[in-house]
Amino acid sequence: MHGVVFHFLRRALMRCGFRVETFSYPSVRRGLAANTARLAHFVAGRDAEKVHLVGHSLGGLLILNLLSQPVVPHISRAVLMGTPCRGSHCAAMLAGIPGCARIVGHSIRDWRGVTSPLAAGVEIGVIAGDRGVGTGPLLFGLPKPNDGIVAVAETQLTGATDSLTLHVAHSEMLFSKACARQVAAFLATGRFLHDDERP
Repeated sequence: MHGVVFHFLRRALMRCGFRVETFSYPSVRRGLAANTARLAHFVAGRDAEKVHLVGHSLGGLLILNLLSQPVVPHISRAVLMGTPCRGSHCAAMLAGIPGCARIVGHSIRDWRGVTSPLAAGVEIGVIAGDRGVGTGPLLFGLPKPNDGIVAVAETQLTGATDSLTLHVAHSEMLFSKACARQVAAFLATGRFLHDDERP
């Protein structure tokens, strides 16, 4: 996944005063361990006292895998958007179709869930979507509610600091103003803006 998909979110976070850099990785050709090692190297090279991470879908799994390593770089907060923390029904179904395993890619096939304690002191926010527009519900019987690719139940993470469900589809998260506002809120405060706090 190329970091260019974060263009809208990057600009929104920069307007909120964050210094933002994007990370690209080969999700199909490289496995989870190799991409996690690349992410660790990328984070370690940032000249900042605190580093926050934001990952969409598989990018969130890279973050979780990094946070389960014995040595974790200086990460303060992380936001996972549409990340299948508990596994992906759609990816499993697609991988079972002859010739389609390559489309799924090595990184998602390598994911076995959180098998080690996550790094202490890192606050994690989880955003799920419930606008089920996409191929998941039509072709693969994806459980409801879902964002069209990932079910809300698949995004649940034990130990998350805060979680939120927005009425957005999976890819729409990358361009949603509401999603960008929630990401900025969590990175700034360690919690999302819930219904009773929104203007």
